Amino acid sequence: MVTVLTAGHVNWDVTLRIDRLPVADGEASIRSQQQSGGGSAANVAATLAGLEVDVGLVGSVGDDDNGLLARHELEETGVSIDGVRIVEDAETAVKYLLVEDSGEVAVLGNDGVNEAVEPADLEPERIRAASHVHLTSQRPDTAAEIASIASEAGVTVSFDPGRRLGERDFGDALALADVIFVNDREAEAMLEAEYSDSAFDDRFVVVKHGADGALLHTPDGDHVHPGFEVETIDTAGAGDAFAAGFLATMVATGDGEFDPERALEYANACGALTAGRKGARSVPSAAEVEAFLSDRH
Repeated sequence: MVTVLTAGHVNWDVTLRIDRLPVADGEASIRSQQQSGGGSAANVAATLAGLEVDVGLVGSVGDDDNGLLARHELEETGVSIDGVRIVEDAETAVKYLLVEDSGEVAVLGNDGVNEAVEPADLEPERIRAASHVHLTSQRPDTAAEIASIASEAGVTVSFDPGRRLGERDFGDALALADVIFVNDREAEAMLEAEYSDSAFDDRFVVVKHGADGALLHTPDGDHVHPGFEVETIDTAGAGDAFAAGFLATMVATGDGEFDPERALEYANACGALTAGRKGARSVPSAAEVEAFLSDRH
């Protein structure tokens, strides 16, 4: 049994640090190249493991070298990959992350087999055994089925649909989510109105503002944290680290009283630490987060 089960993409990332993002017919210089595991679900899982949360992962990779590397890296981090499907004669999704000097990121990639998990492939008992389920971008029907199984079992659900929110119908999964993570653009696409006039008024909606912190809407009111000033090196994975920090605080509460201010502070600290390092899989440890917060208090 795991405390948090994440579900969604498992990728292999190639990070190219460049002097600037090229324009049409332009050229940029590559300063360095780095390879590591990626994918939002895998990133959140790895960060949760670093924060000493027992975590498992549902996703899919190919039986190629990149898939083997991705699985080994997750295992070494402490993530249970029993729910990761290995697809024969298939390629693992590879994403090329272009990171300019300011830390801003552009992504190129192929989907590979990171959405090979269909509803029929799910193991309901694995989902029911978790204390919390966190969904990221994936097949809408699979996300909806996981959310349905979890909700019926009394397992809380969070969902971070990511940049493809406006392109895919995640309505069924969103309707069952207790906590929803979005950035400013995604919030605008999802809400189309203020919280009080939306279908999400009775949920936790966390709006990530990047370096400017985050807003947490709850049925009892809104909470804001301004974020932390750090030297930004690479924003890739910072949003995933933020979500992991928020969830780590939430599941640690258990049956106790949830502290929204603490959750936002801890989540922003995780995001800031990740943005201040190279690579989407720059996982902060629980001790590093506490030290970071202690220094700023």
